[in-house]
Amino acid sequence: MQKSVRIGSRGSQLALWQANHIADQLRSRGHRVEIVIIKTMGDRMQDAAFLRALAPDVDGKGIFTKEIEEALLAGTIDLAVHSLKDLPTELAASFTIAAIPPRVDPRDALVASRFAALAELPLGARIGTTSLRRQAQLRAQRQDLVFVEMRGNVDTRLRKLDEGQAEALVLAAAGLERLQRTEWIRHRFDAVEICPAAGQGALAIECRAGDAETLAALAFLGDSATRFAVTAERAALLALGGGCQTPIGAYCQPVEEGFTITATVAAPDGSRILRAEWRAGPTDSAVALGKAVAEELLQQGAQALLQTNPD
Repeated sequence: MQKSVRIGSRGSQLALWQANHIADQLRSRGHRVEIVIIKTMGDRMQDAAFLRALAPDVDGKGIFTKEIEEALLAGTIDLAVHSLKDLPTELAASFTIAAIPPRVDPRDALVASRFAALAELPLGARIGTTSLRRQAQLRAQRQDLVFVEMRGNVDTRLRKLDEGQAEALVLAAAGLERLQRTEWIRHRFDAVEICPAAGQGALAIECRAGDAETLAALAFLGDSATRFAVTAERAALLALGGGCQTPIGAYCQPVEEGFTITATVAAPDGSRILRAEWRAGPTDSAVALGKAVAEELLQQGAQALLQTNPD
């Protein structure tokens, strides 16, 4: 059944690309679609230290979704399109992830204008990233690197790089692909070099849990393999008690007759990285897979690393 759909979106370049991407697919099914731009607290307060201090228990994630979820509850929008890695691992009962479309490249990418690889960066090179997960895994490879805060949308960060404010950036390859800026990518890190964030590269379409009409309209967008993979990753993150301000990586992918998941927990200074892999058969659940790899990391001593003060 065709319906009128209002999509709530942050106003960033990437968020609007994602909202328009889903809007185009809904329009192709005959739905009328409007995009409503919503400014979140996270958009107003872009300082990384402030975000960590403001919401240490949710690792800052809620401040990018709170106003959007309030609009969902109020009925002023029907759905929201998120980068899945930005969603808290547990949603309030009022909301549900209605669909998870096919994932694009989940890897992190080295972005630079003059250097083709991490090994080519000069001694003491400045890397633009505020992600503790990326910093810890990069420090494990090169202790000399200096990390500088580099905030703003993708174009702003690329401009700052071009101005010489850093020698390189590390960004999600997915965002660069969606914005057609892949010419800046010099290297895509595999999961051993930098294990991605849980859900990286995937979109999540959130709506009200009881909105049967919207749920039915969105069903065609879902991809079962992607949902299994990211559900396992988010289950591992939840079991480890982590979020976007903890150095945890998780990446699940389909293999012959099942799925395999790789997960890491790192000391913030990169002095120690724990890695675990687990494989699920065709009848295993995604949540059980995520919990299993998390339990292996906890047995290796992950809890002590997660309690380390990153400052």
